[in-house]
Amino acid sequence: MPRSSSLIARVAGATAGVVLAAATALVAALPAQAASLTQVTGFGSNPGNLAMYAYRPDGLPAGAPAVVLLHGCVQNASTYVANSGWQKYADQWKFTLIAPQQPSGNNANSCFNWFETGDTARGQGEALSIKQMVDYAKTNYGTDGARVYVSGLSAGGAMSAAMLAAYPDVFAAGSIIAGIPYRCATSTVTAFSCMNPGVDKTPAQWGDLVRGAYAGYTGKRPRVAIWHGTSDTTVATANAAESRDQWTNVLGVSTTPTSTSTLPAGTGLEVYGSDQVRLYRVSGMGHGTPVDPGTGADQCGTAGAYFLDTICSTYRDAVFFGLGGGGASPSPTPTATASPTPTASPTGAPVCVTASNYAHVVAGRAYQSGGYAYALGSGQRMGLYNTFYTSTLKQTGPAYWVIGC
Repeated sequence: MPRSSSLIARVAGATAGVVLAAATALVAALPAQAASLTQVTGFGSNPGNLAMYAYRPDGLPAGAPAVVLLHGCVQNASTYVANSGWQKYADQWKFTLIAPQQPSGNNANSCFNWFETGDTARGQGEALSIKQMVDYAKTNYGTDGARVYVSGLSAGGAMSAAMLAAYPDVFAAGSIIAGIPYRCATSTVTAFSCMNPGVDKTPAQWGDLVRGAYAGYTGKRPRVAIWHGTSDTTVATANAAESRDQWTNVLGVSTTPTSTSTLPAGTGLEVYGSDQVRLYRVSGMGHGTPVDPGTGADQCGTAGAYFLDTICSTYRDAVFFGLGGGGASPSPTPTATASPTPTASPTGAPVCVTASNYAHVVAGRAYQSGGYAYALGSGQRMGLYNTFYTSTLKQTGPAYWVIGC
């Protein structure tokens, strides 16, 4: 489709923060192994003219999940995969990474065109190209079509919202990092006001924009996690609440949180409905993907321009998506709390926490699958995943929880 290079260049610079450092300076060294990020060609008609890259860990089983990663402006697929921390959990929990890449020929600063209606509509442009990449993975990698997820930063975050809106039948859940509500902008001209100061609509108005992306759809809608730094001046923080209003309305839950938690790096977590929508507000963080370099099970990523050393958002999203259910899972952060507030044993004794199964999952001590809660690490079934069933969990290792204390 035709592009306006001068306007796109201005939007690109503001939307993703104009990554000033060279992309190659951000790319962390990959582990010494056979698996690598590889370009894939011939994945479909590709109307959006995107490049496809895929990372398939060694030992990937049949029927594994997949996560689509959408980079920010003046970034590329390898930069985002290497620095966001997703490769660590793909290796550990065995799932495929699909990384679309925007060429400069489409957009002067390689931003996904989240403000172009032809690129964010079902069956058209860049959105269809991304969907074709998922179809390719299903056919050629044996990807489980019921466990496909999407996450992105800034322009990629806005595009992540577009994919969740246009293809609710493709994605089970998604993550919007420093992004913008779906269809806030419909041109380069309106993009600026969406980014800053943001646009105020009612939850129903925002929800109608999503529902209009796939008219008549009555199936299950994807769950959504929203991340935003409280000091983001590139994409105004008002967008976090507007995105929350959009997706709670689409999923039919209240805009009043059912629980709140305090996580590391001054991060506040608000949970809506029965964990259908999450909103993370990272105190003092600017514009970028939250990472937390280190060797801890819940640490990840490489800090740099627009990869900000705060909290590992990738770990939280992977658990939210349900990707940590098999094998060794990252340990929860001991400082995390959930509502209702759990009781813990005194310092020096084993860490024991009593809370509802719902609160255990929110805090990262358990995961849910098929309506049941399971302890991270041991995989012991705790009972129904809701606020009425209460369990006591004991941490017996850095990545292991068991029932009882």
